[in-house]
Amino acid sequence: MNYKKIVAVAGIIAGFTACNIKRHKPIPAPAADAVKPVAVTPVTQYDSDDPAIWINKADSSKSLVIGTDKNTDGALYVYNMDGQVVRKIAGLKRPNNVDIAYGLLLNNQPVDIAVTTERETNKLRIYRLPDMEPIDNGGLEVFAGEKERGPMGISLYTRPTDKAIFAIVSRKSGPAQGYLWQYQLTDNGKGQVTGTVVRKFGAYSGKKEIESVAVDNELGYVYYSDEQTGVRRYYADPARGDQELALFGSGDFKADNEGISIYKTGDSTGFILVSDQDANSFNIYRREDVKPALLAKIPVSAINSDGSDVVNVNLGPKYPRGVFVVMSTDRTFHYYDWRDIAARIK
Repeated sequence: MNYKKIVAVAGIIAGFTACNIKRHKPIPAPAADAVKPVAVTPVTQYDSDDPAIWINKADSSKSLVIGTDKNTDGALYVYNMDGQVVRKIAGLKRPNNVDIAYGLLLNNQPVDIAVTTERETNKLRIYRLPDMEPIDNGGLEVFAGEKERGPMGISLYTRPTDKAIFAIVSRKSGPAQGYLWQYQLTDNGKGQVTGTVVRKFGAYSGKKEIESVAVDNELGYVYYSDEQTGVRRYYADPARGDQELALFGSGDFKADNEGISIYKTGDSTGFILVSDQDANSFNIYRREDVKPALLAKIPVSAINSDGSDVVNVNLGPKYPRGVFVVMSTDRTFHYYDWRDIAARIK
């Protein structure tokens, strides 16, 4: 390579570095009293973003965590309960968020599924668990016909009455009403998943974006983070209407309210955990409250987190009351023993 080419390449690298410096704000350090993780995964190649936990009902110690690596040449990483990579699904076009559902009927057989949003193709990608074989016939197109698409958030709702499974999807930007679209997932008759739009709902402040979505199957609610406004709650069942039931958390966050997960202590009790991203902490609200008020603020070692998942299942001696998995902006996912989180809730 001659001198001119070396200078040109150096300029490109310098420009790329400067672009990244401008794009990313300074990384805040975790608090001195932050809860420490039991395990931290190896770094992803690009940008860890959102985890989901799959419970192996035959042997919960063999459960899995699926995490997104958000990039044009992105991937899904599959981890065991020690945080080790056991599989990587590469070649995805900016996978953003991921969620899991149990028992979707395909060829009249119940199948557990992982669903991720693929932002650059405007699709949902769907995989059978635990082998992560694609079962979406190339992907389900979402927000068809819309000017603003870019799917980001995803949460799967299983309706208790008939076990119908729905995907509730958010996007990078959208209208003041009807920001989220809900799709019923079914067999296309050939053992592949298809989706049908069943409603368009949800208010949006217009201030930033809506990425994190979480569903409470038992209580029948869907929550989502209107990032600089608060957490909004609606009914998850489209048959129950589109009225907003609550807006909470306004003023409780340093900047953005982000990742949402729900820890259940009973049929109707437990905690809603919402990331206070710029404070490296999670705000805790009671699951059963009509309009939840801030109960606790728990600092974690994960940095600038905007994605999480939690389960209350005994996963072995490290996690006898469940695990809280949190994305960290250093390209990792942190596993926390729920007992360490619960000890901070007054």
